[in-house]
Amino acid sequence: MAEFKFDTIKTYGVLSESSKGWKKEIRLISWNTKDAKYDIREWAPDGEKMGKGVTLSKDEISALKKILNEIKDI
Repeated sequence: MAEFKFDTIKTYGVLSESSKGWKKEIRLISWNTKDAKYDIREWAPDGEKMGKGVTLSKDEISALKKILNEIKDI
């Protein structure tokens, strides 16, 4: 498996936490020293292991915010 690096620029918040301490978070992350993107995924309590997630550009996170603001039943 290819080695990769990540740098958490900012953690925006925790969406949920499992009984084992893994937290689903929204973070701004730079992957492999590239421009930072918004990221939603689960992180182990030590912050070193992660689950599969979704990485979004600034335009994509803005579109998601607009869509969520339009949902009336949440």
